[in-house]
This record gives sequence, structure tokens and C-alpha cells, in this order.
Amino acid sequence: MPPQKTETPRYPKSHIMAASGIAAALSIFLLVIPTADVEARRTFVPLELESSPILETQPSVSEQLDALIGETITPLQVAEPVDAPVQAEASPAILQSLALAPPMSPEPAEATAAPPTDWISVTVAAGNTLSVLFSQLGFSAASLHSVVSSSKDAQRFTRLKVGQVVEFKKDDTGDLLAIRSKLNDLETIRLDRKGDTFAFTTESIKPDVRTRFANGEINSSLFLSAQKAGLSHNLTMQMANIFGYDVDFAREIRKGDSFEVLFEELHVGEKRVGTNNILAARFTNRGKIFTAVRYTDKNGNSSYYRADGTSMRKAFIRTPVELARISSRYNPNRRHPVLKTVRPHRGVDYAAVTGTPIRATGDGRVVHAGRKGGYGNTVVIKHGQKYQTLYAHMSRFAKGLNAGDNVSQGQVIGYVGTTGLSTGPHLHYEFLVNGTHVDPLNVKLPVSDPIPKAERTAFLEISNSLMAALDQQGSTQLASLAE
Repeated sequence: MPPQKTETPRYPKSHIMAASGIAAALSIFLLVIPTADVEARRTFVPLELESSPILETQPSVSEQLDALIGETITPLQVAEPVDAPVQAEASPAILQSLALAPPMSPEPAEATAAPPTDWISVTVAAGNTLSVLFSQLGFSAASLHSVVSSSKDAQRFTRLKVGQVVEFKKDDTGDLLAIRSKLNDLETIRLDRKGDTFAFTTESIKPDVRTRFANGEINSSLFLSAQKAGLSHNLTMQMANIFGYDVDFAREIRKGDSFEVLFEELHVGEKRVGTNNILAARFTNRGKIFTAVRYTDKNGNSSYYRADGTSMRKAFIRTPVELARISSRYNPNRRHPVLKTVRPHRGVDYAAVTGTPIRATGDGRVVHAGRKGGYGNTVVIKHGQKYQTLYAHMSRFAKGLNAGDNVSQGQVIGYVGTTGLSTGPHLHYEFLVNGTHVDPLNVKLPVSDPIPKAERTAFLEISNSLMAALDQQGSTQLASLAE
């Protein structure tokens, strides 16, 4: 028999629709009503709190936020993402309050007048002028004009050197109040505003003066040996000038020559800031000993004399260019290097770099200062009725030098050059006696007067003391070297 079909029971259509409605309502109820676990995680923040004894003792939300913000803030660190479930969630109300809170700013302070600023230090670079420095610091052209025109001394600020430090001070409006610059360890110049102008002052430090001894033996050059002995360039030049009447440092220095010097050294505290005068010296040249003692007479005039009181000063110094090299000597039969003919060389040539100072070898009156044929730029000086000197091939003359001017021994009259018939920078120097050329290197020079008789006793006391100090210092140094 064929199987019989079982009929599925049929429900009334109204029952089916009722069941569907119940199922939908149950689903909505389950979605909307949270479980107990979910409710434990939710945070309810009441936005409006009614006054009550209990609530008044609890901090408000805003106070809690203020407490959090007031804590020390550490740099923000971004952590790597983790898979752990979130343990707490910030309420949308808190997030909104944080996002809308304005940035905190301190209360504005009472407006008070700012005090003048500190000194602004500027180091002068190549190409800098005072005008450039003013522009860099924002000072006006009017301020610059006030500074420069305030006095002649104020113009010292316009002669700036590379590496020099200049300090500026502003007032509370930014205008220039003061300017100063330390020229060396002993002197500082300064300008301070006084109304519409500036007042110049100099701040000087008086150094301690100490006596120091130095000695040395010449192996290659006077300068190198003196430097090794601790003498500055200025002291070396001073020593050469002192003995320049007796020793020709351009041609007579020999290996083995020696020197001993007592000189003044300047100190600020324990710092050496310079040197002053040579007090006494002894120079040995080719076995011959020369001495020098500084003496100041009753009129305040200082000069150097030999240890026995005779004068070291002659009417002329031997060389017009200090420590230069002789490139050509006096020679009546010399062949001229430019003209290629035999023409007498009636002077001495001193080779030196262009711009080296040339000094008058004696007191006298300038009778010529200008071009002179093959001599180029030339100065001729007349010394009384008997002597005359000539200086040729100069690059330029000393500022303000003119014919008719009186010059003193050692005064700069021009600078080495190569004008006229010249193959290179040098000084051509001539010496004439009664109108006749003589060899400047061998002419016998007249000597100045010795110590006056009235002061001879006082001089000898000083001289004997200084010479004894030279001997004692030299012996002490030799003893220390022998140990």
C-alpha cells in the first residue's frame, strides 16, 4: 500500500501573525535592555545636581578635572595597540567638556616699566664699521650722528679693529643708552647718554710695575733670540734703538753676540699686561761690550747713557730703517742695475717690504719733499750747516710732511717703496758732509753731551746699582742652569 501522507496541521492565519509579533517584541526588548554586565560598565554623570548635605561634601566634576589638569604633566607616550578589552569608557559628557574647555592661560600681570636691558656684546668682524653695528642692533642714524659728533674723543669708537669687542646698552624704549669698548687690559673707553648728546670717559687701570731680567745669545737673528729670551717685539726694537748709535744691526751682528736686559714689566694682579722701559742693558758685539743705563734728570727728561756717564746719543743714528737688510753699499764705480752703465752709487740701499717706516737719522729741517728724477719720491733734510741726508724711492711721505718742516731724530718721514729707477722696494740713503757724499756706514758721527757735572754723582749711584743687578741676575741664571 502506498504510504499515506501526513497532513501538517494548519493554524489559523491570525494565530501566525500574533506569534510573529510576540517574537519581534521579544527581540527588541532584549536589544534595548542591557544585561547586568553591561550595566556595571556604564557611568552616569549627572549634569545637574541638586543641593543636598551629602552631595555638597563631594567634589564636583569640574573640580575633579581641575585637579587632574593641575597635576604634573609628562610627555605624551603612544602605546602599542593591545588586544586586552577596554576596562573603562569615558562618558560622552566628560569628553565633550574636555573638547570644549578653553585653553588655560595665566592672569595678565600688572603693567610695569621694564628695567634697562643688560649690555649687548658684539665682536667686530672684517668689514664692520660703527654704522654697520648700529644698523644690526636697530639704532637709528640720528643716534649714530649723536655719538660721532658728541666729541673728538668719541670718534675713537669709529676706529674699530677686527676682533674688538664693543658693548651696547639700551634703555627701556630701545634707544642707545651707553656704549663701551675695552681697548686693552689697562684702558676701556665709554660713552653715556646725557640728554641729547653723549659724554666720553676713559676707565684706566694703573698696573703694578715689576723689574724683570732677560738674556740671550744670538744664533740666527736678534729677533728670534730675543723672543726666545722672553722679550716682546717692542722691547727688542727699544734695545736696537738704544745701541743703534754704536752697533749697526743691519750688518754687524754676528753669531755668538749676546745681550742682558733689565726692564719694567706691567701686571694687573698676576696677569702680565705689557712692558715699559728698559732700565739697563749690556750688549756684546764681536767681543766688544756696550752698556746702557736709563737716567731721568732733574727736569724730568729721560735718556740713555753709558755706565760711566758718557752719552750714547749721537747727532745721527746709523740706519734710517730699523733692522733692514743692506742690498747695496756705497760704491763710486757701481754698474747701475737699470741703466746698465757705470754710475757711482753714492749711498746705501736698505731692502725692506713696501710700507716699512723710514726715520730721520738726525734733527734737521726738510729742504725737499717730492719727486726727484730717478730717485722717485724723495726727502732731503739739512742738519745745521755741515750735514745733509737724502732718502729716496719712497712709496709715500709721512702725513703732513712738507718742505720747511723741522723734524727730530727718529721721526717717521716716509715709507719704503720702489718709485723712480728702482728694481724693487728699498730705501736709498745718502749722507753728505759739507756738500760731499761720504759712506753712511763709515762716517764718524758727532756725539752728544755727557751727564752734566751737577748730576753725575746721582747718575753713578743709579748706574752702579743697575749694573750690579745685571751681574747678579746673570750669575743666578747661570747657576740655575748648571744645577
